[in-house]
Amino acid sequence: MENAHLEIKSLLASSLREKPGSYIIEQIFNLFPKTEDLIEVTEQELIAIKGIGQMKARQILAALKLAQTLTVPAPPTYKIRNPEDVYKLVEPEFRYLKKEHFVCLFLNSKNGVIAKELVSVGCLNASIVHPREVFRPAIKRSSASVICVHNHPSGNPEPSPEDIAITKRLSEAATILGIELLDHIVIGYSPKYISLKERGLM
Repeated sequence: MENAHLEIKSLLASSLREKPGSYIIEQIFNLFPKTEDLIEVTEQELIAIKGIGQMKARQILAALKLAQTLTVPAPPTYKIRNPEDVYKLVEPEFRYLKKEHFVCLFLNSKNGVIAKELVSVGCLNASIVHPREVFRPAIKRSSASVICVHNHPSGNPEPSPEDIAITKRLSEAATILGIELLDHIVIGYSPKYISLKERGLM
């Protein structure tokens, strides 16, 4: 998460043509020290900061939106053997999220993680995901397989009818493309996660 924070700071500084240690950049990060708070900042909250007008606030929001779509590299040697491995990899980033975040892990033929990418940010009760958003980066990275993960901010990881429908749609697309969809995991609090594959829902 610290690396992600530094990357966002660098991206903001570049977008605003400011130095990373400038007053405006430091004020933003002092007021929103957590990445999850920064990602959800509003235009009104930014305008309240001295030196930030409407235009600059919109520049910042655009940069933050871009930051959400950037690929977050995962350790190349990290291997997925079971749903618990997936949980350990993504849980630190999912822990305090207030909205549903749909993330894909792209794996090589030995189940090593090539990359981890944020595909969609939904509202509190839904995350709309289209197969092309999942499999376009998978094809680009020559992935052998994909694991989808998303959180339920309510803390209850029980798959919703929407979750099941999205999984089936992604499974059908995976079969056509020849890229295996290994699992779809829902992160919650207690139990901490549910694997749709283990539930026989895919």
